[in-house]
Amino acid sequence: MSAEALPVATPAQVRTYARRLIVRHPRALAGVLALHALAAATGLVTPRLLGELVEGVRDGHAAIDAVGLAIAGFVTVQAVLTRYAYFASARLGERVLAELREEFVDRVLALPLSRVERAGTGDLVTRASRDVDTLASSVRYALPETLVAVVVGGFTAGALLLTGPLVALPALVTAPLLWAVMRWYLPRARGGYLRENAAWSRIAAGLTETVQGARTVEALGLAGRRHARGDADIAESYRAERYTLRLRMVLLPAAELGLVLPVVATLVTGGFLYIHGHASLAQVTAATLYAQQLIEPVDIVLFRLDELQLGGASLARLLGVGHVPPDRAAGGRVPEGERLTARGVRYSYRPGQDVLHGVDLDLRPGERLAMVGPSGAGKSTLGRLLAGVDGPRAGAVTVGADGGVPLVELPLDDLRGHVALVTQEHHVFQGTLRENLVMARPGASDAEIAQVLEAVDWDGPGLDARVGAGATGADAATLSPAQAQQLALARLVLADPHTLVLDEATSLLDPRAARRLERSLAAVLDGRTVVAIAHRLHTAHDADRVAVVEDGRVTELGTHDELIAREGSYAALWASWHGTP
Repeated sequence: MSAEALPVATPAQVRTYARRLIVRHPRALAGVLALHALAAATGLVTPRLLGELVEGVRDGHAAIDAVGLAIAGFVTVQAVLTRYAYFASARLGERVLAELREEFVDRVLALPLSRVERAGTGDLVTRASRDVDTLASSVRYALPETLVAVVVGGFTAGALLLTGPLVALPALVTAPLLWAVMRWYLPRARGGYLRENAAWSRIAAGLTETVQGARTVEALGLAGRRHARGDADIAESYRAERYTLRLRMVLLPAAELGLVLPVVATLVTGGFLYIHGHASLAQVTAATLYAQQLIEPVDIVLFRLDELQLGGASLARLLGVGHVPPDRAAGGRVPEGERLTARGVRYSYRPGQDVLHGVDLDLRPGERLAMVGPSGAGKSTLGRLLAGVDGPRAGAVTVGADGGVPLVELPLDDLRGHVALVTQEHHVFQGTLRENLVMARPGASDAEIAQVLEAVDWDGPGLDARVGAGATGADAATLSPAQAQQLALARLVLADPHTLVLDEATSLLDPRAARRLERSLAAVLDGRTVVAIAHRLHTAHDADRVAVVEDGRVTELGTHDELIAREGSYAALWASWHGTP
């Protein structure tokens, strides 16, 4: 099944979010703009003073010392104002960036698990790493510098116009060129950068799959195929980046040309106007200096515009995570009882290709049900539906008496109080072993934690040991895969849901250890409903009932002895398990 990329926010949604983000801090934003405006206004005095100085020198009555001191004073004031303006910009930018990151984490945590799995790890990892870093760079550097450049450029253009309309006109000589280039560039930039980021997502997904499945790749001789996949992903990324590079190769040279011509045009035209008496020497000097001053803000705007487009594409991808529709709608009903029932359940990963075909299953509260069957029969899929991770395409999985409440109508917090799933996949968070456990029940005492660890036959490090990827220090400990699986089971026991779905939850343990652990768990979980999906048939032997799943259907249901007596599929599996003909 190919990965299904997460959605991307539209330009209108990005603009709406950006406006909403700006108005959250009106006072801070007003302070930043005021400081930059004062700094820009202070910097506009020097060209006017120099223009007057040049004309005074020509006329022979220049006050050079006084003008020099005035220029030095204004430059000093401008430097101080600029320093505080950039400090205020940086502080506001970091605050906005922190809010963006926190909101992104909230959106990720709210994602339906089924949608995350369909998207694959590459897309989400790339958004959480590369897109966040790109947006951070835009917020820290491109956005404040562009804001400053717009303010400074606006004040400088106003000063140039006040110097004299005739000497100001030549500065507009490149406006048509820049307008045409921007009209060509902007519609293409967003799509180009979105394709570039999507290509990075595919590279990350391919690398993650290869690393996680390295042993399988080596065992099945798939290295050549994985190399080919990597080459294809890199080639696609290369094409996407070449496209955005071509955009920059048009934008930046045009920008450089547009920055030089206004100064030359102002100087030449100003000289012509001065010769014919239409402008004074002071006006020509000031206008030329203002045109020179316009170079930096315009250059910053055009140069940073490309980074803002890249940051905008990243923001669209981050906001898109929040536009994934929920996979459940709370119905408001409270289940009465803990009876788990599946009626007419059908499910498909692809339209028109059901993997479950009208499954009916009624779990008795407090019983242990083992689900067995050949690989690919639909056991894990049915387990996910019984745990409420996925919703059925047709039919319903309910909890409670008298028809019950569909699991997809329960909020996640309520759902996990009724039923929880433990699979072969698990994660050890960076922190102490105690912190890894109490996240299942924050108020758990050390005595309760010790009881839970004893229930899973824990033989690993103590509660204060630091575990997880990257754990360092004298108290750091590395958990084996089997210990990580025991930790996941301990969390589940501590969470204390009424119904547990265990999908090969002891697969990483050796058979003897698995057998011992299952017996320990049976004692702790006594009175709770347990659905155990297993290939080791001793689990089925110990269960109250056994469900045989074949081709997406429950073909046999009964006790171990009843199914052996029927001499059907289960009896054949049992005979094969024991090596009897």
